[in-house]
Amino acid sequence: MEIENGEVAGLARYPTAERIGFARLTTMAFGGADLRPLRDQLLSKVAEGTAGAGEGLDLSLITQLLGNKQVGIAIQAEVLAFHQLYRSPCAVEKPKLRVLALAAAIDMGGNTPIEFLLEGSGIELQTLYVVDGVELPMPLPDHDVAIVIASDSEECRDALRKIEQAMSRWPRPLLNPPHLVRNLDRDKLHGLLDGIEGLDIPATTCLTRAQLSDMAAQFPIIIRPRGSHAGVGLARIDDRAGIANYLAGRPESEFFVTRFVDYADDDGLFRKYRIVLVDGRPYACHMAIADRWDIWYLNAGMAFSESKRNEEARFMRSFDNEFAVRHQSALAAMANRIGLDYFTVDCAENKNGELLIFEADNTAVVHNMDSPELYPYKAPQMRKIFDAFAAMLSRRSRPDRERAA
Repeated sequence: MEIENGEVAGLARYPTAERIGFARLTTMAFGGADLRPLRDQLLSKVAEGTAGAGEGLDLSLITQLLGNKQVGIAIQAEVLAFHQLYRSPCAVEKPKLRVLALAAAIDMGGNTPIEFLLEGSGIELQTLYVVDGVELPMPLPDHDVAIVIASDSEECRDALRKIEQAMSRWPRPLLNPPHLVRNLDRDKLHGLLDGIEGLDIPATTCLTRAQLSDMAAQFPIIIRPRGSHAGVGLARIDDRAGIANYLAGRPESEFFVTRFVDYADDDGLFRKYRIVLVDGRPYACHMAIADRWDIWYLNAGMAFSESKRNEEARFMRSFDNEFAVRHQSALAAMANRIGLDYFTVDCAENKNGELLIFEADNTAVVHNMDSPELYPYKAPQMRKIFDAFAAMLSRRSRPDRERAA
């Protein structure tokens, strides 16, 4: 990177590539917009040699949103090889705060979708991709506060290592530090949270195909490919024959295995919650209700059931006085042990009333894309989360800015 202006306090201004960005493009796709004309327009600019780096990164994302992950990742790798710093759309001309997000070169779901959290905030977001073969720029890009948005995954290991090596000389506050992000993968999270009163987190083990074939287990168990999300490859196995059948249909080499917990309520329905923790405080994100244990929000049919949406609305309205109070001790202990400034938890309540933890993550999608007609209660709740996130960034950056003044 070439410096635009001189170095100030270990920081410098570099040219940034402007992009449409994750939030806007994902919202378009979520709303049913046809992204193919935009894709074709960007492809034409690439063919003409007139496409900028931001347009190349947008093309990568559009390609992934259209279902071609492999080609999208290949485009991204080519673009990031020559440019690493990008600026997302900002709601104001003169931002009140500058945030530097530290990302890894991974698929569209592998970094915190921070653009959603900052939409309309008046905060400037620049994203620095930490890629193989390219060291972090020194001095660093100018910013008030930085946050790691890479995930605890194999693809992000090198990026997290590079950021951690630079931490001791980082000139601004750095949130979600790499050594804490690295505790989030499913097999490590159990060891971190085990023993918290009022919290149930089944042990998760990572096994190879050979180990899984020879495993002696108490059935039923839950299995999924390591690194998978949103229910990809997720299955309940009830006997040893089921293991062989499962492996016959999966190409992966490593799998996470945990015991099955029946968390159905008395009405036979399963309820799964996503909780966002900002600076240690919990906020309701969503509640999915279904007659199947393997729930995520998109397969729960919430859009087709007024009674489910009414229940979710009640959950959000009463969260601070009911759910958060009921699990106050467990949530506080979990936030303390995980230690991250921002993360999400997917959870339920087991039959003993304990908080049943499925996953903790710093990259889950927290958004405001849902229809305001179907979900009129969601926008105010999402705004609470977004405002809390923006306030945390401002609060954490303030001591440093006051010292600089």
